Parts: sequence; structure tokens; C-alpha cells
Amino acid sequence: MFEFAARLRKLRERAGRPTYRDLARHAHYSIATLSSAAAGRQLPSLAVTLAYVRACGGDEREWELIWRRTAEACAGTPAAAAAAEDRHGGETRPPYAGLAAFGESDAGFFFGRERLTAALVEHMKEKRLLVLFGASGSGKSSVLRAGVLPAFSGVRALVFTPGPHPLEECALRLAATAGLDPASVRGDLAAEPAGLHRIVRQILAGRPEGDRAPDELLLVVDQFEEVFTLCRDAEERERFVASLVHAAQAPDSRTRVAVAVRSDFYTHCTRLPALVDILPHAHHPVGPMTAEELRAAITGPAARARLTVESALLTTLTADAHGRPGALPLLSHALLETWRRRRGNALTLAGYRAAGGFEGALTQTAEAFHHALSDSQRGAARRLFVRLVALGEGTEDTKRRVPRQELGDGPDTAHVLEQATRARLLTVDGDHVEIAHEALIRCWTRLGGWLDEDRDQERLLRTLTEAAALWESLDHDPDTLYRGVRLAAAKDLPRQALTARERAFLDAGESAAQEAQRRDRRSLRRLRRLVGALVVLLVCAVAAAGVAVQAQNTVTRQRNEAVALRAADESVRLGPHDPSLAAQVALAAYRHAPQKRTRDALLSTLSLAAYGAGPTGPRPTGHTPAVTADGRTLAMADRAEILLWDITDPRRPRRLATLDGDGVAMNFIEFTPSGNTLVGVGADRTLRLWDVTDPREPAPLSEHPTGHADAVYAVAVRRDGRLAATSGYDDTIRLWDITDPARPRTVATLKGHAGNVKPVAFSPDGTTLASGSDDRTIRIWDVSRPRHAATVAVLEGHRHFVDALAYSPDGRTLLSGSDDRTARLWDIGDPARYRRLGELARHADVVAGVAFAPHGRTAVTVGVDGAVKVWDVTDRARPAPLAFLTNPGGSVKEVRHLPADGTLLTVTAHRGVQVWNTDLDRVLADACNRVRGTISRAQWAHHFPRLAYDPPCPRRARADPASGIRPGLPLLRG
Repeated sequence: MFEFAARLRKLRERAGRPTYRDLARHAHYSIATLSSAAAGRQLPSLAVTLAYVRACGGDEREWELIWRRTAEACAGTPAAAAAAEDRHGGETRPPYAGLAAFGESDAGFFFGRERLTAALVEHMKEKRLLVLFGASGSGKSSVLRAGVLPAFSGVRALVFTPGPHPLEECALRLAATAGLDPASVRGDLAAEPAGLHRIVRQILAGRPEGDRAPDELLLVVDQFEEVFTLCRDAEERERFVASLVHAAQAPDSRTRVAVAVRSDFYTHCTRLPALVDILPHAHHPVGPMTAEELRAAITGPAARARLTVESALLTTLTADAHGRPGALPLLSHALLETWRRRRGNALTLAGYRAAGGFEGALTQTAEAFHHALSDSQRGAARRLFVRLVALGEGTEDTKRRVPRQELGDGPDTAHVLEQATRARLLTVDGDHVEIAHEALIRCWTRLGGWLDEDRDQERLLRTLTEAAALWESLDHDPDTLYRGVRLAAAKDLPRQALTARERAFLDAGESAAQEAQRRDRRSLRRLRRLVGALVVLLVCAVAAAGVAVQAQNTVTRQRNEAVALRAADESVRLGPHDPSLAAQVALAAYRHAPQKRTRDALLSTLSLAAYGAGPTGPRPTGHTPAVTADGRTLAMADRAEILLWDITDPRRPRRLATLDGDGVAMNFIEFTPSGNTLVGVGADRTLRLWDVTDPREPAPLSEHPTGHADAVYAVAVRRDGRLAATSGYDDTIRLWDITDPARPRTVATLKGHAGNVKPVAFSPDGTTLASGSDDRTIRIWDVSRPRHAATVAVLEGHRHFVDALAYSPDGRTLLSGSDDRTARLWDIGDPARYRRLGELARHADVVAGVAFAPHGRTAVTVGVDGAVKVWDVTDRARPAPLAFLTNPGGSVKEVRHLPADGTLLTVTAHRGVQVWNTDLDRVLADACNRVRGTISRAQWAHHFPRLAYDPPCPRRARADPASGIRPGLPLLRG
């Protein structure tokens, strides 16, 4: 672009530098148009270029070819931009990092985190130990590498990730720096916590004379959560952490330690003895960027690269990213793709939309990579990407750094690895490969589907990979081979999913098993010869037989119970992959051990199986649900669209219509109580209303700016359908008169919260409005006279952000959920004299949604930990658990009660909709009708080893209401 403008200026100089007034007279274009063409701010049109050349006496045909080559380089495709970079020898450096973290060499392009960087540098100088907590995608790695490291530019630094063997990884890095033997360094680290401190002092003592650099070492441990997700040795984990803490806290310490860890692993960190006491003084949170910081992160790198950002693009990006803790890699990738589609030196909104938008840019890149592969290469890509994900246990899935040799060496694998690296979806560091960022796991729906389908198989495969590596490291020791049930389970894995090393391990195990069978047959023949002698002894043993039989019965009963409990847990994980088999495993487990744990697993599995067992076809997806009062119509906001579904039969949803959001993502939607109007607020802070009287033919009614100065979080509609409320990140609530949906009017602006206002909910009688905020309080507003609404109570008690609210049907009780992982009940019969009631048992992570059942006797809470908990709240002061259901796919974000008793609708982190039924009698009555084939003997032996084959649904579909369980089986009641 700049080269093209420079050539135009040289052409004018060769023509004798005529004035632009003279050029305009000959070219018949304005002075401003011609001067802009030579300024290089954007590529001029072909007509303007040829007119400029004509006025300067140049060769028009030659310049037409030059213009077309330049236009191709500036065209809106990443391939064209990449080609342009190759033609210039890679001199064009992207100003944005995409999915990769900013490194120390990128410090000049790292903007927006100046205040956080200064706080972290000050912390490191004062305390020497920093534990940096933040959500995945909040920028922890970037702020350490591009912010903190440059501030210690004269200090030696070591940056590494722990991997499956953190002590060994640390020893390798230290040994390479000090020129020592890695094995001896690892031995010193494992021997005692002071080993790391001594080695650092040895490294610093060996500096050349005259080296004036500070006598210190800065140790940065990135992705610290790998000590929990990849490291299986608890003793090695504790020794590694103890070494880090001792090196930073020794009286003569020469080490500064910075650790970056995902916030959902905070509880895991508190279980480490070396960390638990120092965490209150060493930890520092990384929150989402403010609007000003986001604008700096967008415009700063562009200005550094002599680019401009269109104001409409800046506004859209800021609105899309604001308030989202894990949005930074998505923002950086969207900016990188927009830069590849730049128009001259300008980043435009059109280029951003062509790239796919905020989340769509990453999905579009991943889908383009996948589409370009052949069928065999797509299979290799699926196996490769699934191997690169560490499956979460009560936490979200994380990326996994694996050795290159674990991925196999076939031509398809090599091609996929090369293309994925070129597309910046993967990064290759030496002999290791990993996903560029965990945002890919959250946003690429195809990868999420692979993980849901292969979750149990992948866990088995991970165990096999570790066992094969151990077998090789011990020179093929036969004692490490699989035998029995483990060998049988591993043999069921698809052969194409295994590497050559894993196949060799299983083949060796099969050969050893066959040899063992031959030895057993020889031993059996010898034993038969001894039978005669044992007959005499048998008479003496009869007296002890009674005791032995009784003991054997006890052991058998306990063994059967243990097998049933394990099978119940397996059925939940199996549900999304094979609902028919999962239902039978859960039923059989409950039959053999009818207790709370197997009942919860049964409800979880049969609910999932019932929803997934219908005919194939489209399923509701999205991130924000709305359900009509009669429970017949579901609306799902999915990016810039709203899809309407008929869920009269939740197992067989039918798509009714699609509402176009005009390219704007909907943050929240809600039906009016009549179900005739749908109200929504989008990322552009506009209130939209649609007529859905006939949901098959919806029609837009009105659009009106909300007036919020920042992102709008939620919308609520009063039961009479005449009043609505919107909440926003500008710390305010706005009340709307929607009596005439075609002409909504602002009634009042409510102020009082000192932080982002998130959930809002009207009381059943419509006289009060409850609002939750990041200031950790809940406010109750009197809205009986909306124009004169006022605060009547401020509820305090949560220790973190308030994310969810729900009124009981009688309006006298409020249920709240919070980032502090608790849900609380409040007596607000008289709001001015509110009372704190019972606290519902903690979730393992953020409580994302709460709801009361229509009858008010039960409530439900859902969380990021994947749990769906049902509570008996008849006694509000002492709520009791009824059921603990589990979503095997991870986080549950939203929950809505459906009219049918005990029926729930939830939305998962992968934007999928699930329907749960907690009425055990109804679930059992319909259980076997969901079965499409009786469990085979091989499947039974796998899930219920040593138990007699007894399928719970021996026929394909049984209409008998009691078919889900044997007559006389006791049912547990919540």
C-alpha cells in the first residue's frame, strides 16, 4: 500500500512536480481525491489511478497491472494477505497476536494492561512471589511475558509450563542455564525444598566477571494448572510447589517467582500445603478489561503499525468484548483476521464482519482449516485435536501439551499438524505440540462435539498412552502390560485412533494373555490329579463352610454394590455418546444398589437419554433461553439470530421460525407473560420487541436505544406485560413502559448500585423488582409507581458478584446465586425487615442460574462445575438436597423450570439445550421406551464384571409402566 503511493509520488516527480491544481484540471478529479491517492491512507480506485497516471504522462497499461497486483494483496482474504507478506520477505508484521500469547518481543504492541502490569511489578519487587489468578483467556500469560518480564529486563529469566512432570521440566531448564547434568539437578530438587534455592545461587555465582546484571533469577511458571490436569504424581506436585515457595521466601533469596493459574483451580491450590498459608498475601486476580483498556488494546497496536481503526469497528469490538473475562484471545484473533482483510491502512467493520465477528472469526478459521482437509486427514485432525485436550474433572476442559511422538508419524498427521500450525490453531515448541489457546476449545463447536462424543474413550486412551510410555521406558517389562478387564476395554478402542507404540503395547499384552491362558490350562490339568486327595479334606471343611458362605455372601454383596456405584458414574459420562446403553447401565446399577448416588446417576442419565433418544434432526442451541409461560415455545439467542422452537414434546423439538438480529448478538431475551411478545437487548444496547402471537410468522415491532452508557446484561418483564426492566454495566437499571410494544417508552432510571448490574427479576405481584450486582449486594426496588421507584432494601451477605435471582411463586422468598459458589434464600415478605434464611450447599464453582418450581416447594441451582442441584425448600431456613444431577459435558449456564412438575431446561457451555426430569416414577415408567437395543453380554461384562447377565430392558421397547424396574424394587424419595 505505502509502496504503491510512493511510486505514484515518484511518477509525479518525473513529470516535473506539477501542482495538484494542474493535475485536477487534466484528470477531472478533485484536488483532495488526487492528493489522497498519493498519501497512502487507502488504495485509490482504478479510475482515479489511471486519471492520475494520465495527467502525469505515465503508461496506463503498466499502471493497471500494478494496481491489480496491489489490490490483490489488499483483498479481503487471509490467503492474499499471507501471499503479500511472503512477497515482501515476511516484513509485514501483524500488530495482533491472535490466539498466541504476547511474548517479551511483543512488548511494543502490548497495550491496555499498563495499570495491571504496574501493580504486578510492584508486587514482585515487594514480595518476590506472585500467584496470578484469572479466567481462561483473561490475558495472564501475556501480561507476565509482555508486561512483567520487560520490566525486569536486566534479570535472568526462565519461562516454562509444568507439564506432566514439573520437577523434571524445571530441572531441564535450570540445567541448560547452568550447564549441569539434568538428572543430578532433578535429584537435588526432589530431595528437599531448598534444592531449587541452592541451584539458583550456583547459576548466579557462575556469571562472567564484569556482568552488571542484577544478581537474581526470575522464574515464570505459566499454565500452572497443568500440575493438576497433567501431573498424576501428588508427591512430585507437592515437592515442586514447595521448591518454588522456598526459593522465593528464603532469607537470602535470589529468586522471584511468578505463577499463572486459571481461577477455577483456586480450590485445587488451597489443597497444597506449601501454598495454602501464603495465598492470601501472594495472589493477585486478573479481571476483565475496562472499556478504556479495551480501546487501548485495539487502537494501540494499530497506531504502532501506522494503521487506523474505523470508529464503527472500535465501538462494535468494545461492546462485544466488554465484561467477558475470557474474551481477550477471541478479540485478538478477530483483530488479526480483520487486519488480514484491511482496506489499505484501515481496519474496517466490513472486514471484521467478513472475518466472522467476535466468536465467529475463530470458528471460521478453524472450519476453513477443517474444510481444506481430505476425508482421511479430517479423521487424523479429530484424533490429533482430541489428544491435545485435558478433560476436566469438575472444571472446564484445558489444553494439553504433548510430545510430538505421541501423535504418531503418518503422512495425514504430519499434513494436519503443518496446516493447523500455519492457521495458528496449534503451536509447536521444540518436540512438543499444544493448542494455541483454550478459547478454541470453547468456541469451535466441532471440537466440542468431538470431545462430548469421545470423552470416555479419550480417558481410556490417555491411560493407555501413559501405560505404553511406561512400558517402553522400562525396556518392555512384561509386568507393566495390561491384563484382564483393562486389556479387554483397551482392545475395544478403534485401531486407527492408536499410535504405533500403543498398538505394539496392546499386541504384547494380548500375546502375554494368551501365554497365561496356556499356563493356566497346564495348571488345571495338574490340579485335577489332586482332586482325589482333596475329597478327604472336603469332609473336614464342611463344618467351616457355613461361616465361609456367609462371609462370601457379604463380600459378594459389597463387591456388587461397588460395581453398581462405578457403573452408575460411568452411565452419566456415557449418556451423551450412547444414550440407549447409558440408560440400561443406570437402570441396572440402581437395581443392584438402590441408594441416593445411583438414583442421582439414574435421573441424570435417563434425563439426558430421553432428550437424546429421539429422531435425528436439528436441536436447539444458543446461549440465552426464553420460555413461554405455558412451556410450549422456546426462544434461543444464537449469535445474531433468535430461533423459535415448539417444545410441546421436549424430546422432539420443532423449529418454528428465525428472527434476524440485524447482525447484532442478543445478550438477553424474555417473553411477556402472554407469550405474544418477545423482548430482547443486544450488544448494540438497543431494546427490540417482536410480535410472536403466531411463532411461525414472527414480526418486528420496534427498536429503541436503551440509553445505557455501557453493555446491557439482562431484561425482565413484569407479569402484567406492561413494564420491563433492563440492567447494564453502567451501574443502572432502566424501566420501560411496553404497554404499546410498537412504542416502548423509558419510565425511570434507577441508580444505587456501585458496580455492574446483572440479573433483574420482578416479583409475582409486580410491586417490587430485585437486582443483583458486582458490588455483591441485592437491591429490592418498590416499582408499584414506576416513575417514582425507590430502594426499599439492600440485601448483603454474598462475598462475590451476584449472578442469578429468582422469586418464589408467593413472592415472599428470594433465591440468589453468586460467584462465591453459594446460593442463598432471603425472607422478603416485608423487604424493609428482610431476613437471611438458609444457605444452599456450595457448588464447586460459580452458581450461574437459579429457579423455583411452579409450586414453590423445590428450587434448583446450576453452576459452572456442571452440577444441577435440586433442593427441598419447604423449610426455608433448612433447605435439604433432593437430587444432585451431573452434566458430563461441563458447565451449565442457565436454568428454566417447565410447567410439568420436576422438569427443567438448562443451557450448557457448548450452547446445547438439555431437558431434565426429576420425577423418578415418571422417568422409570418411560425408561425402557428410550432403549433401541438390549445391552449385549460383552457390554454387560465391561460395566458389571463378575455379575450374572441380567439386562433391565430385555426387549427393545416395553410399554409396561413398571418396565423400567423389577416389581418390588424400593424407590428412593427426595
